[in-house]
Amino acid sequence: MKMTMHIDEVLLGRVIEIYGYSSKTEAVEMALRELDRQAQLREYGKKGMGLSPQELADSIYPGYDPKDLANYDPLGLEVAQTTAKYGK
Repeated sequence: MKMTMHIDEVLLGRVIEIYGYSSKTEAVEMALRELDRQAQLREYGKKGMGLSPQELADSIYPGYDPKDLANYDPLGLEVAQTTAKYGK
């Protein structure tokens, strides 16, 4: 479907560069798919559905493991894996 949209060009350009999308259309479509995935996950979480945590994760995004988010580094910044000690 063809439509006219007003989108922040700088933001869109960053997203395309960071994630390697080949077009503006692909970037927008992937963003919409991600928002839809998040909404479905929240809805399943509210309803329960009688699924195990892994079944729930697989129903939204096959192979998704929330524990992997601890190592998720989309920008390649090599985030520290140890907790910083604060105070004395």
